[in-house]
Amino acid sequence: MSTPRYRAASERESVEPAISISPSNSLVGDDDTLGFELSDLNAVESTLPALPRLSTKMSYQPLASEDPDEQKTYGSLNTTPNQSPTALLGESLRVEDAVTDVENPFLDTETAEYWRQIYENCQYECRHVFNPKLTWSAREEKELVRKLDLKVCLWACIMFFGLQVDRGNLSQAVSDNMLDDLALDTNDYNYGQSIFLVSFLFAELPSQLISKAVGPDRWMPMQMVLWSFVAISQCSLTGRGSFLLTRSLLGFLEGGFIPDLVLWLSYFYTSRELPIRLSYFWTTLSVTGIVTSLMAFALLRLRGFLGWEGWRWLFLVEGLVTLCVGIASFFMMPASAVQTKTWFRPKGWFTEQEEAIVVNRVLRDDPSKGDMHNRQALTPKRLWEAIKDYDLWPLYAIGFCAYVPQSPPKTYLTLTLRSLGFDTFNTNILTIPADIIHIVNLILLTRLSEWLNERSLVAIMQPLWTLPCILALRFWGGVIEDRWGTYAIIMTLLSYPYCHAILVGWCSKNSNNVGTRTVSAALYNMSVQAGNVYASYIYREDDKPLYRRGNTMLLVINLVSILVFLLTKLYYVWRNKQKERVWNLLSEEQQVEYRKTTKLQGSRRLDFRFAH
Repeated sequence: MSTPRYRAASERESVEPAISISPSNSLVGDDDTLGFELSDLNAVESTLPALPRLSTKMSYQPLASEDPDEQKTYGSLNTTPNQSPTALLGESLRVEDAVTDVENPFLDTETAEYWRQIYENCQYECRHVFNPKLTWSAREEKELVRKLDLKVCLWACIMFFGLQVDRGNLSQAVSDNMLDDLALDTNDYNYGQSIFLVSFLFAELPSQLISKAVGPDRWMPMQMVLWSFVAISQCSLTGRGSFLLTRSLLGFLEGGFIPDLVLWLSYFYTSRELPIRLSYFWTTLSVTGIVTSLMAFALLRLRGFLGWEGWRWLFLVEGLVTLCVGIASFFMMPASAVQTKTWFRPKGWFTEQEEAIVVNRVLRDDPSKGDMHNRQALTPKRLWEAIKDYDLWPLYAIGFCAYVPQSPPKTYLTLTLRSLGFDTFNTNILTIPADIIHIVNLILLTRLSEWLNERSLVAIMQPLWTLPCILALRFWGGVIEDRWGTYAIIMTLLSYPYCHAILVGWCSKNSNNVGTRTVSAALYNMSVQAGNVYASYIYREDDKPLYRRGNTMLLVINLVSILVFLLTKLYYVWRNKQKERVWNLLSEEQQVEYRKTTKLQGSRRLDFRFAH
C-alpha cells in the first residue's frame, strides 16, 4: 500500500474536506465518469477542518507513469515505492532550508507520533523496536540482507519447491503409462486437471483469510503437511474416482499458498529488494522441473519392484519429500523479525540491533506494513473494494489469457514425447532443456523490464515468443512425423520468457493500497487459474495426435493476448492523461491540501499515476 508517510486523513473519516477551485463547476461535469469523486471541489476552503500544521514548506512534483528507478516495484505482491506517490505532504520536505532525509519519513515528529499510535492501536508485533532515530551503516545493512537471503528467501524457495513437486509430477507419472494402468483416457486426464485448478482457484481467498487470521508461519506448514498426505495417497490410486478425488483435495489444500508465502517474505524485505527475491522464487519453478525429471528418471525404473508400477513409487517418494519440508517449515518460519527466538532456537537469528534494523528499514520504506498485526484477518469490505476497482480489470484480463497458449503443450509434453517414439526414461530427461532456458529468459525479461521501467511492452514479449511456435504446430506438415523437429518446436515454445513476475508487480503497484493489493493479488491469481481451467480442455481425445483444432484455438488466444497487452498499455496512458488534466487545474496550495485531507485511497486518488 502506498500509504501516506505523514499525518493521514483517517482520523477525519466523517468529513471529506473540500478544495476550492475556479471555475467552480468546470471540473465535475468532465470527470463524472472517471471515478475520482470530485463533487466537493467547488466548495470553499473555509469549510476545511482544523488540521495540525507542520512548520514546513512542501513542494510537489506530479508523477509520470514512467517512474524513476527508486519507484520500481516489479514481481512484488506487497510493494510501495521508496517515495510514495501518494505521500500526503509532498515529495520533498524543507525545514528552515535544511533538507531532511527523505528515506526516513519518521524524522518529522508528528509523522512519527501518528504512525506510532497506529502501530499501538493495531498491536503491531514489532512496535516495540520502532525507532525513528535509529541509524545504521551500509555495511551493516548489506550483511543483514545477506543473512535474510540465507534464512528467509532460501527457505521460501525450498517451500515453493515442495509445492511444485506435488503440483507438477502428474505429467511425469503419465509418461509411465499411468492412464492405461487406471483405465483412463485423455478426457479423464483433462477433467482431473480442471478439477485441480478449480479447487485451487476457489481456495485462494479462503486460504488468505485463514493465513491472515492465524499467521502464515502457522498456516503454511499446516497446508504442506496436509497436502503431502494426499500426495502420498496417490500411490494407492485404483481408478477414475480416486484419481479425481485426490486432484480436488490437492488443489483445495494448495490454493493460496503462493500469495501467503510472498506475504511472509514482505515482512523482511523492502519494496526494492522483494522483486529480486521473487525472481529467485519463480526460477524455483523451473529448477523443480529439472530436479523432478531426474528423480522420475530413477523412480520410474522401479516398475515391477514389490509389484508396483513406477508412477506409484514416484508419488510416494515425492510426497514424502514434501512432508519433510512441511514439518521442517514449522521450525524455519518465524512469525516476524522480532520472533525468531524460541525454545528450539534460543539465540534467534538476529541480534537486538539487527532486529531493529530489519523492522525500521521496512517501515521507512512503507509505514503501512505495520498497520495490521500478523494475526489479523482481512475483511469482506476490503474484498468488495478490490473487486470494484475496475482499473485493475485489464491486468486480470491479461492473467486470464496470457498463459493459455503454452499451457496445453506443457501439460501434454510427456505424452507428446512418448507419441514421438521416445521411451519413458528419455522422455523425462528431454524435458530439462526447456526448463533451463526458461530460467534464463525469466530473469532476463524481468531485469529488462526493470532497466527500461516498462511493463506492457516488455511483458508482451511472451506472446510474441510463443506465436511463431504455435503457428508451426498448427501449419507445419512435419509435426509428429519429424520427431526431432517437433521436439525442437515444443522446446522453443516452452522456453518462453515468463512475464508472471512482471504482472504480479504491476498489479501490486497499480493497487496502491494494502487491502486492495492483498486481495488483487488473489484475484489476479484466480484469473490465471481460470485461464488454466479453460486451457485444460483445448487438447481433446478426438483431436490427437496433431491437435489441429486445439492449436487453432491456441493461435487465436495468442493473438488476443497480444491485443490485450497493447490495449492495457493504451488504457493506462489514457487514464493518466485524464487524471493529469484534472490535477493540473488545481493550484499548488490546493494540491497540497488535497493530499493532506482526501479520503480517497489507492488508485482512485488524483495524485496517483498508473504504471504501464
